[in-house]
Amino acid sequence: MAITLDTLRRYAVARTLFAPTTLAKAIAKLGFVQADPIRAPARAQDLTLRHRVKGYRAGDLEQRYAKLGIEEDFFVNYGFLPRATQALMHPRTPRTALTPARRKQMDAVLAFVEAHGVVHPRAVDAHFAHGKSQNWFGGSSNASTQLLDDMHYRGLLRIASRASGVRTYAVRSHVPDAPDPDQAMDALIDVIAQKYAPLPERSLTELISHLRGGAPQWAHLRRDALARAKQRLASAAVDGQTYYWPATENPASRRHVADDAVRLLAPFDPLVWDRRRFEHLWRWAYRFEAYTPASKRVRGYYALPLLWHDKVIGWGNVSVADGALQADLGYVAGKPPRDIAYRKALDTELEKLRAFLHLPATI
Repeated sequence: MAITLDTLRRYAVARTLFAPTTLAKAIAKLGFVQADPIRAPARAQDLTLRHRVKGYRAGDLEQRYAKLGIEEDFFVNYGFLPRATQALMHPRTPRTALTPARRKQMDAVLAFVEAHGVVHPRAVDAHFAHGKSQNWFGGSSNASTQLLDDMHYRGLLRIASRASGVRTYAVRSHVPDAPDPDQAMDALIDVIAQKYAPLPERSLTELISHLRGGAPQWAHLRRDALARAKQRLASAAVDGQTYYWPATENPASRRHVADDAVRLLAPFDPLVWDRRRFEHLWRWAYRFEAYTPASKRVRGYYALPLLWHDKVIGWGNVSVADGALQADLGYVAGKPPRDIAYRKALDTELEKLRAFLHLPATI
């Protein structure tokens, strides 16, 4: 069968919205789960996993993190990934070299963490009184928190757990041998393809460029790695754009059939993360507007893309007020589908959201 935009759209939906499984298997299958601290109505990682994990509830990832064999780290963005994938990026060599004074601070904090096992940033700040410093977006934050973040990024520490959303730190006890750079880059790009395929050529290129955050020491290898990826992955020109996907998959397979469900997706869900692909597949522009001034927002502070069958037909801003779920929905067509099946599927999705958020059912 020829690969058309319709078949590509069905393939994109079917491959990422796989049958719900266990939390560990879902993370392994996704390869990487992007994190975001905003809770509207839940954090992005929870909103992503709820569609892919049986019986998932908001906060499950945080509660079960220590037993899952995963790590928090920077990949193409910050999030959660299997330890084997994280190991491909370490030992990491940041682009900013350490000054002797900074190295001395890190050595002192490392000894403190080793002595205490797991530490909260408040404990480090109370002990060392590092004071305040400017953060990357121009504000002020605890210098101890920034130091811990830097040590984590450099692989000296790992995230042990979260306490009410705040990361706690432990010494990274096992540091694997440095991987072969070319093999590691190929493996990391395969994770990208598995996560975000089918990928427009430009998006594939940009995601590989984002690896300069996860593996800055290999930034000079990205061009050759991209060339190898284009040889390794399957591809086709669809509606004027070249798309890439894992060579073992067939976008035109008849198995890619959309179900009848309605889903409210996280802004960083792999199905909608690539805004370029989103506009090509669904013919309208979705933007994440949480950091856009309120007067300039089009969809809302934390608008969740609204999927029905294999079409993203609108968006929803969801909140909890007085223990009740509030959903303000908008539609690309200006009004909801008249199909009664849609209404029933939407009601089912809202009930699932209530359960996910630990709210009482309405039925």
